[in-house]
Amino acid sequence: MEDVIRVDAPDGGYDLVIKDDALRQFAHRVPERAVIVTNPTLEQLYGQKLRELFPTASLITIPDGEQHKTLETVAQLYADFVAAGLDRSGVVVAFGGGVVGDTAGFAAATYMRGVYLLQSPTSLLAMVDSSVGGKVGVDLPQGKNLVGAFKQPDLVLIDPDMLETLPESEWRCGMAEVIKHGFLADEGLLDPALWVKERRAEMIKRAVLVKVEVVQRDPYEQTIRAHLNLGHTFGHAVEQVSGYQWKHGEAVGVGLLAAARLSHELSLCDAALVDLVDETLAQVGLPRSIGGLDPEALYAAMGTDKKFKGGRSRFILLRGVGEPVIVEDVPKEAVIRVLNRLKS
Repeated sequence: MEDVIRVDAPDGGYDLVIKDDALRQFAHRVPERAVIVTNPTLEQLYGQKLRELFPTASLITIPDGEQHKTLETVAQLYADFVAAGLDRSGVVVAFGGGVVGDTAGFAAATYMRGVYLLQSPTSLLAMVDSSVGGKVGVDLPQGKNLVGAFKQPDLVLIDPDMLETLPESEWRCGMAEVIKHGFLADEGLLDPALWVKERRAEMIKRAVLVKVEVVQRDPYEQTIRAHLNLGHTFGHAVEQVSGYQWKHGEAVGVGLLAAARLSHELSLCDAALVDLVDETLAQVGLPRSIGGLDPEALYAAMGTDKKFKGGRSRFILLRGVGEPVIVEDVPKEAVIRVLNRLKS
């Protein structure tokens, strides 16, 4: 199976290919002067294959985990790029999940004021979300993705076969973003019949199309692109307060439930929507409580969220399936009530 989705962007556009063994099929699109950025786990699994496909490229690893998505890692990448002789005619291949894609993408956006970028996502989360749309960046101690850029890839290669080596926990994390896209725009993504291995390419395509449609209409997140952050204001706070002991997808999962409960708290939706979110998360095995995390600490962490503007709270909530809405000035008391109900 092969699907090619053309993504229009302000500074050009790019192809997003969903195809088994996509990297091998499109290896000829990568110039000789290239660097491949991955992590140690993927280097062990795919290092030999990458060296065979790109014999003249330099293979660089960065530490695995959100806690390493930092400016320090980017600085090391700059040094590695110089050592590899990467110039403006070369390309950075981001081979990995969201951390690799975001970090290598930001380095590519800023090294020599920008070099070519090829995204080759290896996790479900990266395939359906972070590799699409041209947002790259790293974290600061004060919050998630506070340093970043808009950097459109020159090509995105999604190989569903890569999911064969994906741990079950990472599959669940990716499903959080699939579910998010289902509640935003494609209710069919909430059907467990679509989640089976035999239909994973179809599921990936449908989830990707939700994001592509939004980012083409609002490439620089001036209006509706903020809808894609459903569950993320809560989720980013959970990650930060937990010291990134929570995986991104797990945090987004409980963030979706928190957003649904806050929507009900503000009389935007009925209880049936909250139940649907809860049941869908349960079917996937995603968290539905914040455990022992402190609601006050979580609310404080939200203060550095990029979606807050001028110190005013700003949440992406739901009136129903396919009906996201941006709500500003949500009372702190309402948020704290929701978080207290989510404690285990």
